[in-house]
Amino acid sequence: MSKGFYKVPHPKNETVLTYGPGTKERAALKQAIEEARSKVIDIPMHIGAEEVRSGNKKPISPPHDHKHILGYYHQGDKGHVEQAINAALGAKEMWSGLSWEQRASIFLKAAELLAGPWRFRMNVATMLGQSKNAFQAEIDSACELIDFLRFNVHFMSEIYHEQPESSPGVWNRMEYRPLEGFTFALTPFNFTAIGGNLPTSMAMMGNTVVWKPSNTQIYSAHVFMQILKEAGLPDGVINLVYVSGPDAGEVIFKHPDFAGIQFTGSTGVFQGMWKTIGANIATYRSYPRIVGETGGKDYVIAHKSAHPKEVSTALSRGAFEYQGQKCSAASRAYIPSNLWDEVKKNLVEDLNSFKMGGPEEFSNFINAVIDEKAFNSITGYIETARKNPMNEIVAGGKYDKTKGYFIEPTIILTKDPSSVTMCEEIFGPVLTIYVYNAEHFEETLELVDKTSPYALTGSILAQDRYAIELAARKLVNTAGNFYINDKPTGAVVGQQPFGGARGSGTNDKAGAKANLMRWVSMRTIKETFVTPRDYRYPFLD
Repeated sequence: MSKGFYKVPHPKNETVLTYGPGTKERAALKQAIEEARSKVIDIPMHIGAEEVRSGNKKPISPPHDHKHILGYYHQGDKGHVEQAINAALGAKEMWSGLSWEQRASIFLKAAELLAGPWRFRMNVATMLGQSKNAFQAEIDSACELIDFLRFNVHFMSEIYHEQPESSPGVWNRMEYRPLEGFTFALTPFNFTAIGGNLPTSMAMMGNTVVWKPSNTQIYSAHVFMQILKEAGLPDGVINLVYVSGPDAGEVIFKHPDFAGIQFTGSTGVFQGMWKTIGANIATYRSYPRIVGETGGKDYVIAHKSAHPKEVSTALSRGAFEYQGQKCSAASRAYIPSNLWDEVKKNLVEDLNSFKMGGPEEFSNFINAVIDEKAFNSITGYIETARKNPMNEIVAGGKYDKTKGYFIEPTIILTKDPSSVTMCEEIFGPVLTIYVYNAEHFEETLELVDKTSPYALTGSILAQDRYAIELAARKLVNTAGNFYINDKPTGAVVGQQPFGGARGSGTNDKAGAKANLMRWVSMRTIKETFVTPRDYRYPFLD
């Protein structure tokens, strides 16, 4: 039982290590890479107190070296989903009854373990399993995940301290109860931090969780589960299963104790799950919470007053870091005619300087896309664009999957602002550019607004403050994260809570107190100290 109003350590964003030549972290990371590549690990599911091995083993390989085996995971089935639900429900009473500061301590310890002794193992798991270079892995699987854990504990304490006013003779209190039942976390491949944040943010508020990561993120998910266990997370609080999406949905969405889902992935999958949940709504004990961050067709629009080099750098980084496999990656750009020649020159120079290969070699800026399915989808878009006479491939356009799933960063110049690659999410290293008449800025803002069903991220580059204000107003509903004179990627926990609306999700803002509020059910308690003993009010006299 709590015996104090506890003040948690004030969170600060984790310092990003540089991994520059001669640094201690570079040497440590190189050593960790060699160690990970030298062994083949066995990856079980984690259900309740058990490490579950189904015997149905599937290989895990680096996307940039798909003939090398890092390990094997044990694929589960519907029966394992049932076991995970039962374990979550079995752990619920003790976990939800645990004092909040005890829950906080577990996740704060996990953050310290990740910042210290587990940092390089986690980064290497992300580098090898998801083909991220050292810097992209550091800002994701180390720093952002550490920030999620620390800041969410801080937000949790703020929520619990928010209490209603009380009138004379009355004490009003607010209880922030976990949801009734179990919750479900369905996480993507592209950010290890998202994979860690979705289940822990729900568990932090007293919920128990069934967690299904993407098959292409299992390697780093397993490492994070080991960290949570070392931090003292009780059995059954988070249950990690490796099953197909249909198998998970078939069991979970029909269960009466299903209380909510937190999801990051494709818009189509999210809409399908929402439809299934709606069809089963009479089955559930409570109305499930549905939180999702889905697709994006993120934009950069430059004004005629923008600096060409700033525009090209925003595009080089925003479109091609992590091979464009960020939900926030710049995928369409609108460049004014007066800047295009210089922007094009700078962009082509940048792309020609990019080195591509495995993340084990630190000079490689570009690595592989996640798997063969993604490779085929992305290259299909490139070939479709190549056949369109309205398009010109300005740079890149080549690809090879002999050793790994490598696609050159590709820039498509289009004369049709409604062409396929300007409208549809590609999720790869492909940027499509439309050059507009520099005097038609306001009309182009309307074009940006109407082109895509998504509304995740976007940015405006300009020196003219009136143009910036106009863009911010006209594009108010086009992005949940809007950037001024910057690329549309790189949201930092505690600084830019992340999420979008329209076809991009429910905009519940991962990395914000608002997100944690989705995982509690409030109970108002009114206590009257001197209870009335006569029904009559004074006005009756």
